[in-house]
Amino acid sequence: MIRVLVADDQAMVRTGFGMIIDAQPDMTLVGEAADGVEAVEAARRLRPDVVLLDIRMPRLDGLAALRLLAGPEAPDPLRVVVVTTFDLDEYVHRALRDGACGFLLKDSGPALLVEALRAAVAGDALISPSITVRLLRRLSPPPAGGDPAQTGLSPRELEVVRLVARGATNAEIAARLFITVGTVKTHLGSVQTKLVARNRVEIAAWAWERRLVG
Repeated sequence: MIRVLVADDQAMVRTGFGMIIDAQPDMTLVGEAADGVEAVEAARRLRPDVVLLDIRMPRLDGLAALRLLAGPEAPDPLRVVVVTTFDLDEYVHRALRDGACGFLLKDSGPALLVEALRAAVAGDALISPSITVRLLRRLSPPPAGGDPAQTGLSPRELEVVRLVARGATNAEIAARLFITVGTVKTHLGSVQTKLVARNRVEIAAWAWERRLVG
């Protein structure tokens, strides 16, 4: 079971996240915190598999709590996924620099939240698609890039790559291509191997750099 601690200063948000987590067969909510100080204390005491951490909280904000729990100087780092209403680039960069395993907007939906938790446990990182696309659009002018066929990607894998680069979730890709979510995951695994990419963010960056999406 994936043990999750939720830290947010709004009780309704904590309740909502808790319901989503407890509805999963492989997850359980082990604790809640209403501010950053409580979050750090509870995380160190309970040692959850993943901490869901809001940014704007009283006493200690989420980014400061993140640094204590997962930053470079944390003695025994935990996996932390930042969930917030605010998608400022400064927040994204600081969170990822200080050890976050994901950065989600609160309106991302239950499917992406669950996907981010599982990705964190697997050692991957998931960023809200809208943020990923915005950051990738600011890349330097792309190189010519070469022929994507040289990577050995199949036509269907290229379709999956393009949808990932546009910010689609696994469920959205499955619906668009009329395949199962399991098949999408199989394609993504193959793509990661062929591109030597660690996660979907690197897959998306590869596609944008080669002008495979507009």
